Amino acid sequence: MPNERRRSSILGLSLDKTVKPKIDITLNDPQEENVVPSYTTLDKIEGTVSISAPVDLNFDDIHITFQGSTRTYVEKVSSTHAAFDRSKAYHSFLRLSQPIKDADYPENNILKAGEIYTYPFTFVVPEKLLPQSCTHPRDNERILEAHLQLPPSLGDAMLGPDKTLLEDLAPDMAVVSYAIRVIILRRSQEAEGKLSILIDSVKKLRIMPAVDELPALPLSGTDSDDYTVRKVKDLKKGMFKGKLGRLTVESSQPSSLRLPYCRSDISAARVTTMAVVNLRFDPSDESAKPPRLGNLVNKLKVVTFFAAIPALDFPCRANSYIYDSQRGVFVENLNLSSRNVESVQWVPHSPLERHDSAVSISDHLPPAPTSTSLQTFYTARILVPVDLPTTCKTFVPTFHSCLVSRVYSLSLTLSVHEPGARVSATTVHLKLPLQVSAEGNPDAHPTISDEEMQAIAARAVDADLAPRSLAPPSPEYIEHAHLDRSGSAVTGDVLPPSPEYVEHDAMPPIPEYSERAEPMPDMIRPARMAEPDVPLVREAVLPGYSAFGGRGQSVRMNTNRAMRMQAMRV
Repeated sequence: MPNERRRSSILGLSLDKTVKPKIDITLNDPQEENVVPSYTTLDKIEGTVSISAPVDLNFDDIHITFQGSTRTYVEKVSSTHAAFDRSKAYHSFLRLSQPIKDADYPENNILKAGEIYTYPFTFVVPEKLLPQSCTHPRDNERILEAHLQLPPSLGDAMLGPDKTLLEDLAPDMAVVSYAIRVIILRRSQEAEGKLSILIDSVKKLRIMPAVDELPALPLSGTDSDDYTVRKVKDLKKGMFKGKLGRLTVESSQPSSLRLPYCRSDISAARVTTMAVVNLRFDPSDESAKPPRLGNLVNKLKVVTFFAAIPALDFPCRANSYIYDSQRGVFVENLNLSSRNVESVQWVPHSPLERHDSAVSISDHLPPAPTSTSLQTFYTARILVPVDLPTTCKTFVPTFHSCLVSRVYSLSLTLSVHEPGARVSATTVHLKLPLQVSAEGNPDAHPTISDEEMQAIAARAVDADLAPRSLAPPSPEYIEHAHLDRSGSAVTGDVLPPSPEYVEHDAMPPIPEYSERAEPMPDMIRPARMAEPDVPLVREAVLPGYSAFGGRGQSVRMNTNRAMRMQAMRV
């Protein structure tokens, strides 16, 4: 047998460059008919790997993995000569291995000619990545949570169910790919026994993870390179005719565009949301009328950030990426709709509403400008439907990874015509943040094995039967004050006692029980002081008697009787 295995090994080595085993990766899924199957969070990826060889070949190991990786490159112009240089980066953020039992390997690790060896595999698309996938420094701790989310497939050329190329608006410089990968390894005699790849086979997968809608970004009304949610413009009556008034246009981040389940018919689904534009016109005088509204054009801005170095924070200010040698940005603008909003009615408001706190943005009224004139002002409200074109384009959810990020924004351009003026229309431009989220598999649930269920139940029982500790609290949970065993005053940070815990002797005496109190009006002769429920007894030392021993034995007297005697003497 050793001679036979050695002979097979020599045969395999001699045919290494011309003969390769054949690997077929088959999925147990109806999507197998599609060119690229799609999966989402918690979906099971099940299939079989079939291996065959034309001749007897020996090997050392077989690896079946589900992998996810990111590849980027940034082109930069060299300063010495007119040529482009590239900075490349690669990040393997996901690697799940399918274990293979030793008994499932062929005898002596030799693939017999004409035989087919099958190995089943099962993977589950995880909800999050492990912390080991993001170990680079960070300027913002919240970026770690974003980087541990599963990124969607991006930039990898794929064919959809209708055999058309999926255009996801990504550049060639940023690729996020997933695949089932099968590697057969063999120890090379020429390379000092190091393992080398005998054959490598992959099957591409399209991963579209479930992404929930996040809270709206906290934006102010000031302009920025990324977003503009409020714009104020002064309108004129015409050339050299003075000021007509001030127009305020304001909006906020709309609800997210919710992508349907990746296995559903996306072309038949309608992905839509609604944006609200609030307008306010403050005329310069009572005779000025609000302007006539024109067209409202909305566009979708798709921004893909990529870099050759890990991102330390959320990407922003796309203009700063243009001349960066380690980072880049790719922008696509899609025309969504253009419609005339001239029919929108202006609503007049009395001057008293200007300073009324009830009239605010919550009532769809932009805040008043800094002017203090008490003029009638006008408001209007425009509803802007936003429909995602899913027929010719493929969109992915908003995400941020270590090397690649995808964000969206909504561009609104409103044209305004001054009444009776022959000047060109004034345009107001807003840039709103827009999030794209994705539905998951409605039938998918986290799977827990029987062993895990038993462990969870055992922990619950142990928690119920665990003994309760009756020991005194630890010193760190006691008040700051501490007792001085030497008898001296208490040192340290002593907190003053609460009033309800102060000794009664430290409180002022009640007037009717005070020895020197003036008699109350109802206690003047012949009134008699009432006896308390529990007589207060004090020790009084009569003249000529000491406090201790013999004649000086103390005499206990009723304090109330002494007080009455004192009052009679007075």
